[in-house]
Amino acid sequence: MRELTNPSRRRMLASTGGVVALAGLGGMNRANAASAPAAAAPAAAPAAKPLPEYAKWKNADALIVHSANTIETKRGAFGSSVITPSDRLFIRNNIAPPSQDIVKDPDAWTLEVDGVAKPRSFTVAELKTLGLTAVPMVLQCSGNGRAWFPSKPSGTQWTVGAAGCVIFTGVPVKALLEAVGGMSDGMVYMTSTGGEDIPAGLDPKDVMVERSVPISAIEDAILAWELNGEPLPLAHGGPLRIVVPGYTGVNSVKYIKRLAFTKEQSPAKIQQTGYRMAPVGAKGEPTQASIWEMPPKSWINTPADPDQPIKAGRVVISGVAMGGMTAAKSVEVSINGGKDWQTAQLVGPDLGPYAWREFVLPVKLEPGTYELASRSTNTAGKSQPEERMENNRGYLNNSWRDHMVTIKVA
Repeated sequence: MRELTNPSRRRMLASTGGVVALAGLGGMNRANAASAPAAAAPAAAPAAKPLPEYAKWKNADALIVHSANTIETKRGAFGSSVITPSDRLFIRNNIAPPSQDIVKDPDAWTLEVDGVAKPRSFTVAELKTLGLTAVPMVLQCSGNGRAWFPSKPSGTQWTVGAAGCVIFTGVPVKALLEAVGGMSDGMVYMTSTGGEDIPAGLDPKDVMVERSVPISAIEDAILAWELNGEPLPLAHGGPLRIVVPGYTGVNSVKYIKRLAFTKEQSPAKIQQTGYRMAPVGAKGEPTQASIWEMPPKSWINTPADPDQPIKAGRVVISGVAMGGMTAAKSVEVSINGGKDWQTAQLVGPDLGPYAWREFVLPVKLEPGTYELASRSTNTAGKSQPEERMENNRGYLNNSWRDHMVTIKVA
């Protein structure tokens, strides 16, 4: 595959500051794209739901508000830069977020650490003395792509917008472990507990956000207090969030107040029966696979509107591709519904194995109707399948056929 590169951007990647600088560049490029006439909503569109108070700072024109706790990025709002600006990034909360008061003094937030040689608590200010790293990565809801399941699973009907590529900054979990003398013997999982308020009268295990992931996930996991170079906002887990690159978003627990290394998975409902790969019609149970690692995936962002015919001639097809647990190595594009495939070009900076890559394919299109599809292959040799893996809650949809778009050329 031919890969287009930009030497000046590669030089910026030589430092953490350079990576954060790219987030700023991404914001400028995408803001310009959003102001173009093509991004305007049609006059007949129904009135959009308002942004909730904790997300009022978001770009409402770039988002679809499903509910106060589920907000999706519009397919046409990703733009053409690698980093997703924070004001366009999707929101998914399992329960209502805590009060805004917790981000007024973020350095005072306290994290309890257990299952280690020297259990203790740390303020965010103390965590900042242990180390620093920046991780560019895809943050994606487990149910992204749920809208295309024919079984109509319950939950938000996401298409592609419950995902974004961002830069989290914080302390490596491995550095924290060094500070507490390492984990205790026999630990199998890293378990994170969120700091949301539990309504009175409810069993905390039924509603608390507490997730366990395999110990192997600590290799690249961080405790983050910044997003795209700015303090982590409440909407995205501030003042402190565990970040597990390569894993679906639910495993990067927001408002983390306790980090424990455990022999068993969390007893919370969200771990034991929630986010499980249950067969259609069946309930989740602990014997089923947990929703942890993300598979390779891609989709086309432009052109992608079936109601907006484009002019015949040279057309540049573009989109994003992720590898999941390893980097996206190649992308193929089809203009005829998967009958024939052409190799696309990866463009822009390579921000590491957990970030997505942008791809382009210039083509000449005559008047007619076209079915545009893309499929990504990662460095481990895994490719997007044609069909989704059916499951009761509509998780991990990486079917290239589901993500295909139909366009008209006039």
